[in-house]
Amino acid sequence: MRSRKKRERTAGRRIRRIAAVVILAPLLILGAVLGWLTLAEYRPADVEALEIRYGGENADAAAQTAAGAPVSSGDALKIMTWNIGYGCLGDNADFFMDGGTHVKTADRHRLAENMEAILEELRQEAPDAVLLQEVDAGSARSYNLDETALLHAAFPEQAGSVAPNMRVPFIPYPIPPIGKVDAGVMTLSRLRVTDAARLQLPVPFTWPVRIANLKRCLMASRIPVVDENNAETGKELVLVNLHLEAYDSGEGKAAQTAMLRDFLNEEAAKGNYVIAGGDFNQRFSSVDPSLYPELEGMWHCGELDVSEFGDEWDFVTDAGTPTCRSLDKSYVNADGTAPSHDPSAFQFYVIDGFIISRNVELADVRTKDLGFAHSDHNPVVMQVTLR
Repeated sequence: MRSRKKRERTAGRRIRRIAAVVILAPLLILGAVLGWLTLAEYRPADVEALEIRYGGENADAAAQTAAGAPVSSGDALKIMTWNIGYGCLGDNADFFMDGGTHVKTADRHRLAENMEAILEELRQEAPDAVLLQEVDAGSARSYNLDETALLHAAFPEQAGSVAPNMRVPFIPYPIPPIGKVDAGVMTLSRLRVTDAARLQLPVPFTWPVRIANLKRCLMASRIPVVDENNAETGKELVLVNLHLEAYDSGEGKAAQTAMLRDFLNEEAAKGNYVIAGGDFNQRFSSVDPSLYPELEGMWHCGELDVSEFGDEWDFVTDAGTPTCRSLDKSYVNADGTAPSHDPSAFQFYVIDGFIISRNVELADVRTKDLGFAHSDHNPVVMQVTLR
């Protein structure tokens, strides 16, 4: 009897130990992952100087000989902005954070197809400067393709800078997990860029969400303005590439927009020509909301109140064509055709565009309707003249 009780006590202790392991092991693993991600968290400084580089096989020679085109008052310029969706958000894609089901949204073949189409569009449009968002430098979601290197190599004569806004060694959610992400914004220009800087925007998230989230930024590229004798005037053309907050409760967008406004006003007060462009993840209040009403259950883009910026700025976009589509479902129908821009059939947004200072005169702006074939955003192309 005594032996049996002893065996029962031993068995009970074993069961309790096994139960403790079963309960504690996942907690220990979670704690280890959180600790690792916390130690590895991307913590950029408020202001960081960025490399201005030329790509291609002859990068060194190009960097030495291609000084870039000068800019002077009266010059006409073509500026383009495009969120390229890291080459994986074509018309076939749906994404879990927009209500879709997929984490990886393209295979290697589709990624290569999308990137080649994006490069070809940039070649055909041939802007003086292009502001790109969601460019991967080595992410699991885009098969570790260095898209920044691909763009540098495709346009070796252009000055290029990259500002990271997400560097996470492993994002453990959902199932399957997103994994490693290294991404940012990139500016390419045939103009004479002499300085590029990354300006950290406010981060609306707290630990632990913050450690696996974006650290959004402004990238400011400075181009000296010269006179008719090619002498510097002391003024600059300042190009600001941006991608503001998307998945916050609204406070993040407001804080980031306020910092953008303050920076633009500081530059304008110096007499500089200022152009800010990118993915605002907000609709300008000057755009009629009834054009593309938000359908029930869809992502809410928020509104940027243009009156808060004062009278010294023009807000530029082409609302006749949507600049972005939702990713709750594929854009391609079962028969291979794409739906029209009927706002009742699909969720569309106008969230990409430009803010320009009053010494920059708008000549034309158009959203290129590419049918969202190779990105969930359409490019916006603007032509301006420096007054």
